[in-house]
Amino acid sequence: MAVADFNQIRRSEHLPARIAAQIGREITEGRIAAGEKLPTEHLLAKTFGVSRSVVREAIAQLRNEGLVETRQGVGAFATEFERRQSLRIEHGDPTDQLAFHNLYQLRIPLEIEAAGLAAIHRTSADLARLDETLEQMTGAEKWTEQGIVADLAFHRALATATQNEYFPLFTSFIAERISLAIQAARAKAVLEEIVEVTIAEHVAIRDAVAIGDPVKARQAMRHHLIQAAARLDLALETLQGEIS
Repeated sequence: MAVADFNQIRRSEHLPARIAAQIGREITEGRIAAGEKLPTEHLLAKTFGVSRSVVREAIAQLRNEGLVETRQGVGAFATEFERRQSLRIEHGDPTDQLAFHNLYQLRIPLEIEAAGLAAIHRTSADLARLDETLEQMTGAEKWTEQGIVADLAFHRALATATQNEYFPLFTSFIAERISLAIQAARAKAVLEEIVEVTIAEHVAIRDAVAIGDPVKARQAMRHHLIQAAARLDLALETLQGEIS
């Protein structure tokens, strides 16, 4: 594949989603043939002008969308036609309050259920991936775009831990919109405060999943999503009472 055809990504955009969009179009429009190997992470990172962790998250999104499959120690390949299934929201600027409201109405049932199922079905590898993303969220780059990348990677890892392939597929589908919501929330508040609060909410979810308690996991996720919506001044119509 001629990686020189790719463009560097504007910093105002959610990097993994935009990279996934570019590579995805190359695949769906046939410029990357079914079964063809993608360039290495190093080469893609150099071409797009981003870090390898951003490229890795973009490839993970494409894998969840069914456009790419990875082979341990070999690399990433465009999925054969008969095995492809893809969901993607294309370009747009859904940053108005109604769009965010509708996004969180979808996230609440989807991700609360995912948290409960992850607490039941997660493997040691799933838990290790959650811990890895939390480490990235709490690292030196937590104030930057990398912190948002790690946040989305946490939710993707949680969805994968359900052992139901549709959860990561739909989480990938709305990833770019979630990124816009996080950016908007950060713009509305004191960055240091909102980042620390968000990290604490994710730690509570991780801890509930780690001990295998689906009720606590669902409650922790519900609290996180309600608070995240409130940080955008959103009033959601949700069922009150205990999550079980």
